[in-house]
Amino acid sequence: MTSPDSPVLVIGECVADIVRTDGAPDVVHPGGSPSNVAYGLARLGRPAVLLTELGPDANGRLIRAHLESAGVTVRAAEVARTPSAVVRLDGQGRPGYTFDIGWTLPPVDLSEPPAAVHLGSIGAVTEPGAASVLALAERWSGLVPISYDPNVRPALMGERAGAVRRVERCVALSGLVKASDEDLAWLYPGERPEAVAERWLALGPSVVAVTLGERGAFALTAEGEHLRVPAVPTPVADTVGAGDSFTAALLHARAVGAGLPGCLAQAVTAASLTVSRPGANPPSAAELEAALAVNSRTV
Repeated sequence: MTSPDSPVLVIGECVADIVRTDGAPDVVHPGGSPSNVAYGLARLGRPAVLLTELGPDANGRLIRAHLESAGVTVRAAEVARTPSAVVRLDGQGRPGYTFDIGWTLPPVDLSEPPAAVHLGSIGAVTEPGAASVLALAERWSGLVPISYDPNVRPALMGERAGAVRRVERCVALSGLVKASDEDLAWLYPGERPEAVAERWLALGPSVVAVTLGERGAFALTAEGEHLRVPAVPTPVADTVGAGDSFTAALLHARAVGAGLPGCLAQAVTAASLTVSRPGANPPSAAELEAALAVNSRTV
């Protein structure tokens, strides 16, 4: 366990989410799963450094200002334009994405190991940049805590068998893995999420957590714990960034020594707060604490 005052190095993409709704003007939200996790950690009071790519354009300036407003330290290689995704929301607020994304992160030599590393999504599996991400993860595997969220984007994953191999390589390097049931359904069609989680545990992680949308979440541990928690009922504005808020809260709770029940309670509560408002807008530490207190009184 690392100190809650020690920074987490998050590696991966930033994306300008262009939310498009029929009959309304486009709205641009800062996004990208790793970027959202770094922002979520900082909002909860955990220092975060984001190793990423940004363009010298309006979207890049928007995302950098957004991250720095929460206290994230941004280390960004410059690319021609900031990656973007057109997000269309269905009637339940669930997003569908059309991407304009490249990932070319050059090799990085950091003088000192970070306190912890989080990787995931497009940046962990999309070449040529994924090679740099994996080189850092392999260098620090076994030395610092590593976490991973595949955050599957089928349009960018290529052929399924190759995607599964890349994802499982990241799983094997990690101590904590978080995925959604939708991620697992694409990677392993027809398999039960619990069965996949058990198989992933055998690759090396100590914890595998799986979100189930409105059905809550569960987690398995290498020590044999199996805990399932319900979702927190809340009106849904949209689900953009909910999984990333779950991940950030889960990582923060583990860093401060919470047990598995406390970690999952904080994670599902953070996700519920995020879906209650538009965009990837995770809670602050004060908001999460207040919501946990309310939830504990209503249980």
